[in-house]
Amino acid sequence: MRRLRIILWIPVLVVGLLFIVLAVGLYRPDDHQIQSAMIGKDVPEFSLAAALDGRPGLSSRNLRDGQPHLVNIFASWCIPCRTEAVQLAELSRRGIPIDGIAVRDRPQDLAAFLDQYGDPFRAIGADNDRRVQLSLGSAGVPETFIVDGRGVIRHQHIGAIMDSDIPAIVAAWEAAR
Repeated sequence: MRRLRIILWIPVLVVGLLFIVLAVGLYRPDDHQIQSAMIGKDVPEFSLAAALDGRPGLSSRNLRDGQPHLVNIFASWCIPCRTEAVQLAELSRRGIPIDGIAVRDRPQDLAAFLDQYGDPFRAIGADNDRRVQLSLGSAGVPETFIVDGRGVIRHQHIGAIMDSDIPAIVAAWEAAR
């Protein structure tokens, strides 16, 4: 009889232990950030046509001009891209050259986006098939890379740039000089 009582409590103890393990896992947030395997490597070869008439496109050769670049992957249909527009304008105001890669975007939508949220970009390449985005190790928009003057990827920022991210991005750009 006593042995039967112990056996009956085993499933309750197992479920209780499982609950504790799950609760601890949910309480302690995962702080791992996935970084591109391309950091420290050359920008892959690419040449993107201009996303807008009268504006330059973007190529990997443009990113090897001896000066560091901030490359922002964005789209007019991307809600977080709208929130980071103010921060991109601030980075541009600080003298950081910003080049854009517009992902799966239509010229008229892109022009309306830039009119409404500002245009900090020197050049914007059209990546309609996401080939360049994926070759950079980027999976979503917005995403930002710092590329040194030799065309080596030095920093990656996943997601929208917030005010609190600006010092780290400026420091990464300065380090890439």
